[in-house]
Amino acid sequence: MFLYQKNEYFVQIAHGMEELGEAELAELGATNLRRAYRGIAISADRATAYRICYQSRLCSRVLAPLMRASFTDEKDLHRIAVDLPWHQLFSKNRTFAVTFNVGNSVIRNGKYASLLIKDAICDRFRMETGSRPSVDTENPQVVINLFIDGPEAVLSADFSGEALHKRGYRSHGGGPAPMQETLAAAIIRHTGFDGTRPLWDPMCGSGTLVAEALMHAAEIPSGYLRSEFGLFSYSDFDAGVWKRVKAEADARIRPVVPGMILGSDLDARAVGFARKNLSKLPFAPVVQFKIADFRNMPDFRDGLIVTNPPYGVRLGSDHEVRQLYTDFGDFLKLHCPGSTAWVYLGDRSRIGDLHLKPTRKIPLPSGDLDGRLLRLDMYEKLAQE
Repeated sequence: MFLYQKNEYFVQIAHGMEELGEAELAELGATNLRRAYRGIAISADRATAYRICYQSRLCSRVLAPLMRASFTDEKDLHRIAVDLPWHQLFSKNRTFAVTFNVGNSVIRNGKYASLLIKDAICDRFRMETGSRPSVDTENPQVVINLFIDGPEAVLSADFSGEALHKRGYRSHGGGPAPMQETLAAAIIRHTGFDGTRPLWDPMCGSGTLVAEALMHAAEIPSGYLRSEFGLFSYSDFDAGVWKRVKAEADARIRPVVPGMILGSDLDARAVGFARKNLSKLPFAPVVQFKIADFRNMPDFRDGLIVTNPPYGVRLGSDHEVRQLYTDFGDFLKLHCPGSTAWVYLGDRSRIGDLHLKPTRKIPLPSGDLDGRLLRLDMYEKLAQE
């Protein structure tokens, strides 16, 4: 029996999102949550694992552990992997690939370690069936993950397939400097947006924050537009459970009041990407887009402002960036009475350029960026100064 068949799973989630991720996983039915390196170990039945794959907005991957064992050298690792009944996990007609995370190990080369696992899988298939499945590193149907920490190795089946942040709404290329969907979803979750208070992204770029806001408010499952998940390729996939989980989630989709979500940007090309991206989602017409400089927009009262101001990639000099942030801070103070602004800065050294005192500074890394999500409360009295 594989470990996941005893309801053990591991959910990968970006650093800085663990607390939000734990809350979301508990809402989706996971129990016995334990934080670990690069994610959260959970207990979950089959329906819950499927539900996380289809509905999680914050998680990157759902890994189904197959085995966990200590090893001494490369021959020992190969032997352990050969002992697994791979032919019971997936068909030899499926293509597969092996991904890896290796640290502090006698096997220092992660790619070499993954090749050992690939060879072991093929060797076991030959023993059992007389032939082996094909390797496809570009678009595999089955992905096996190898995690090594010191003397311990964990082999897992990837239930996600493509990473879960790939929702399916982003057009090819995604537009200029797109934010990753899971980060945008984390920001929206922090805001508490539920569709009852207007939300505006005044520098929307290609629309990721706006798209995640719509999906959150309308309760559109994160995997709604996806036709493939890795879990479909495993021999014990239960189509009946999947259909039930999907139907239950889809039944909760609800309309959003028109005009409650607005995106604007002075870059016409970016707004074009945003419109195209949003067009794939249910209720897309309720989202309004404008090609406009926020400095020329009317007052925005008693709403939520959520944005990731451009830097570097979309702007030129340091002076231009600093001036943009200062102008935005002035706009918030003078033209957004009663509103709450949530501003994500990938470069936290820019916080002072806004010339506003944040109510909260939430660490929220993005790749190599040590980002901060700022909450800025705009009171009526500030607008009258």
